[in-house]
Amino acid sequence: MKFCKKYQEYMQGQEKKLPGVGFKKLKKILKNCRREFQSKNDVHGVLHNQTCPQHCPVCDGTFFPSLLKEMSDIVGCFNERAQKLLELHLASGFRKYFIWFKGKLQGSHVALIQEGKDLVNYALINAVAIRKILKKYDKVHFSKQGQAFKSQAQSMHIEILQSPWLCELMAFHINLRETKVKSGMTPASFEGCYLTFNDGKPFLSCELFDSVKLDIDLTCSICLDTVFDPVSLTCGHIFCYMCACSAASVSIVNGLKAAEPKEKCPLCREAGVYEGFVHLDELSILLRRSEYWEQRLQMERAERVRQAKEHWESQCRAFVGV
Repeated sequence: MKFCKKYQEYMQGQEKKLPGVGFKKLKKILKNCRREFQSKNDVHGVLHNQTCPQHCPVCDGTFFPSLLKEMSDIVGCFNERAQKLLELHLASGFRKYFIWFKGKLQGSHVALIQEGKDLVNYALINAVAIRKILKKYDKVHFSKQGQAFKSQAQSMHIEILQSPWLCELMAFHINLRETKVKSGMTPASFEGCYLTFNDGKPFLSCELFDSVKLDIDLTCSICLDTVFDPVSLTCGHIFCYMCACSAASVSIVNGLKAAEPKEKCPLCREAGVYEGFVHLDELSILLRRSEYWEQRLQMERAERVRQAKEHWESQCRAFVGV
């Protein structure tokens, strides 16, 4: 079965209507582009294997704007639903029931797990769809504009595989699976997500749909250790919270929200990425099972106490005018 048909069946099979890639519409745009360009070649006696113009008026005016809007809708829908699900899972006591009531959500714990699985599937199959249609674009145009567009989408934060909520959902499923195994219950979550170590480096991995394998590196590029109290910046890069604070030139007491808009990500050098950071709570729960966690916890506590002490001492000196 061709992927286009498989994708359409998947999207039609969803209980709720979700935004997706207009595969047929985009392929039709590319087909019309090829047909028009070849007809022009026939008129002028030019060989068919020549390339379409670098800025193709037939499809660039409709293909990329359409795909851009679809990608934005997909990642927006995914982020919103994943955030609500994880907020509910991490809530406790009265707050949990309040969220259920406020969101008018109904169902059991099993339904919560199933929704998380569906969201991961939704993210990955749409990532495959976007990759395939951009590959088709480059094939038709003998160009690399499709890949350039993908890079542009990443800089606009509408690449779904960059979403911190996908990382959180993967950790969510691993946590549930390990909890069920320890309690002697049959795991209800799917087996596609797992935590691996390659040459001592931790990766959060997920395999699904065709050849797609997602590997998220959990090594902080600042301290070069496994991330501790991890946060994801809006550019998608993951760091330890204290390392991110250090990179943003803010103290632990003030936090990342106090970072200046000019401060840049240590990896991609994009500015303004600290304000919308996401605390990866599910990933923290997963990594707490690692041996390094307790040792790192002691070091982090000592450093946080030191920074807090220095902060309040400076505040006191400023207050008394010393």
